[in-house]
Amino acid sequence: MNIRSNITALLKDLPDTCRLIAVSKTQPVEKVLEAYNAGHRSFGENKVQELVPKYEALPKDIEWHMIGHLQSNKVKYIAPFVHLIHSVDSVKLLEEIDKQGRKVQRIIPCLLQVHIAREETKFGFSEEEISQLASSAQLAQWHNVKIMGLMGMATFTDDTGQVRSEFRTLRSIFEKLKATTLPAQFQLEVLSMGMSGDYKIAVEEGSTMVRVGSAIFGERNKL
Repeated sequence: MNIRSNITALLKDLPDTCRLIAVSKTQPVEKVLEAYNAGHRSFGENKVQELVPKYEALPKDIEWHMIGHLQSNKVKYIAPFVHLIHSVDSVKLLEEIDKQGRKVQRIIPCLLQVHIAREETKFGFSEEEISQLASSAQLAQWHNVKIMGLMGMATFTDDTGQVRSEFRTLRSIFEKLKATTLPAQFQLEVLSMGMSGDYKIAVEEGSTMVRVGSAIFGERNKL
């Protein structure tokens, strides 16, 4: 498994408008360092207990993305350094991120996770809930969060038509939101959708950020 050549091939495959997040979850520090030495700087983790030790062990110019389900009580551990939280799936979590951002005197960039899949196991806001959040008085009180865009995960299925439809739905929500007058906490620039199995469809449907792991590092290690 040649990590450098995998990254090079992926970057050639992606348009300039789409950033690559190398998903390093369950991968050892040595493999992350291999990708780092190949010039890559943006990595995604889905568990705080794995993200923090990697942050501590690896070069500090790495941008760490939290891409997995995040519990409110774990936010404090990543608030000082996380580059972008992709998986904000509730108002309660957003409130906690603002609180922890205030403590460390940082504005923490976030994406709102939208529930687009037909699977019940996926988390996220509905379109209506995002509209309610954007107009809520509560949001106006929070000055340490910045909502940079939306994230979504398609249904895990071989039906590419369904996957495309779900990504198209998310793009539509994103474009509708951008066309409205939004509070200062919204700065919609990022549409994070697409993983190793479906990133090509996601890019065709307008993704600006893909989260790719196995196509870079090989099959993930079992923890």
